[in-house]
Amino acid sequence: MQITSPTFKANAHAALHDAHLQRALGNVRSGFIGKRAKAAKALPEFEQLRDNAKAIKDHVLGHLDIYLEAYEKKVEDAGGKVHWAESAAEARGIILDICRMNNARTVTKGKSMLTEEIELNDFLEASGIQPVETDLGEYIIQLRGEHPSHIIAPAIHLNKDQVEQDFRRVHTEFPTDRDLTEPQQLLSEARQVLRQKYFDADIGITGANFLIAETGTSIIVTNEGNGDLTQTLPRVHIVIASIEKVVPTLDDAAQILRLLARSATGQDMSVYTTLSTGPKRVSDPDGPDEYHVILLDNGRSAMLGTEFQDALRCIRCGACINHCPVYHSVGGHAYGWVYPGPIGAVLTPSLIGVDKAGHLPNASTFCGRCEAVCPMRIPLPKMMRHWREKEFERGLNPAVARYGLKFWLWFAKRPRLYRLTTYLAMPVMGLFGGRKRRFRFLPLAGGWVRHRDLPAPEGRTFMQQWRDRDTLKQDAHA
Repeated sequence: MQITSPTFKANAHAALHDAHLQRALGNVRSGFIGKRAKAAKALPEFEQLRDNAKAIKDHVLGHLDIYLEAYEKKVEDAGGKVHWAESAAEARGIILDICRMNNARTVTKGKSMLTEEIELNDFLEASGIQPVETDLGEYIIQLRGEHPSHIIAPAIHLNKDQVEQDFRRVHTEFPTDRDLTEPQQLLSEARQVLRQKYFDADIGITGANFLIAETGTSIIVTNEGNGDLTQTLPRVHIVIASIEKVVPTLDDAAQILRLLARSATGQDMSVYTTLSTGPKRVSDPDGPDEYHVILLDNGRSAMLGTEFQDALRCIRCGACINHCPVYHSVGGHAYGWVYPGPIGAVLTPSLIGVDKAGHLPNASTFCGRCEAVCPMRIPLPKMMRHWREKEFERGLNPAVARYGLKFWLWFAKRPRLYRLTTYLAMPVMGLFGGRKRRFRFLPLAGGWVRHRDLPAPEGRTFMQQWRDRDTLKQDAHA
């Protein structure tokens, strides 16, 4: 996946002028926010669960090595194999080795943002292995040669008519005059195409929402049956998960599960919550002969003990994205890498570097909605400010911004000059506001006022009003 985060501004500009995208983004505002609020309100202990979930993940992150080793032992006790991957390249290599040992030609995949992160599909195709996405949204964007634009709704940027066009273009085995005007018809056609893929696949690959140290179990949460078919029908099941997905016990996972679907889609629980522990046993009617788990670091361990550690509590519910006004305007692809929205603005610089993703922490209004709805209470605005600080320290932000701040600092250190300058500047700036007292033009700030309603200053400065307030207080006490 080509990283385009450095061109976020150009990406956002294109997104704002994409009529199809703007129409599709209306589904984010209408389809998630109200449902999440209703689901949270209906559960009296929702806020207590948030506190508990935060405490669970903080405990795990403080003892991550212990729980990962415990998880590895339980997986091996159940007959599975754990592989440790420090980088994306190492994870890809492990998967390829497993595929070649099993002479695999076709791989079915459940929904996994981590496989997007390691660019697995392109790698497998280049190695002569056909990957087939089985989540409906992922399948649609695979047909289009695109990447997910949302963590839980990968094809949210598309409209029904676009999907119909793609199905007619690719599914040439069906009659050309078939009716695909209804969503149910599109779903039925995708089901027919994918059904045989499950039986043909040599290997199934899934992600994991949780890894249970207590039992060696992996858990996936889906609203489609594709995850179950992907991990039970092929001879080999590969789980790929990042190291922070581990939790101590099934009870701990159950508490967080009560938050996950409510925060993501407004459901009490997702349709499927599937637990897998090792390969098929003698008494099992189905399941894989081999069970592999790949634990990927890819920069996560470097976040431990830093101001960005809290981001590792993320359970990929997408609530922060669903409530973000910036995402509502530009969608997910504008962010230029795997993870969009507020969590992407924090996680992407952590994983690929602030030099490549420095624009993303600036793509925020700091309204705080992301932190307010995060089930894991991740302080996303605070971490975005930390990334802005690091961007400034390294001189990566625009020169105008750096020198402008230095110029302001020079004045701020000279109170008398600052007060005099603001006193004189008030009436001058008021002239720019015109009769409507609204800025339509400002030197060096045209891009800001062109799209925002910014009142022009009028009356006395804040410091003058504060001084008058103190004088009134003193007179009142006299």
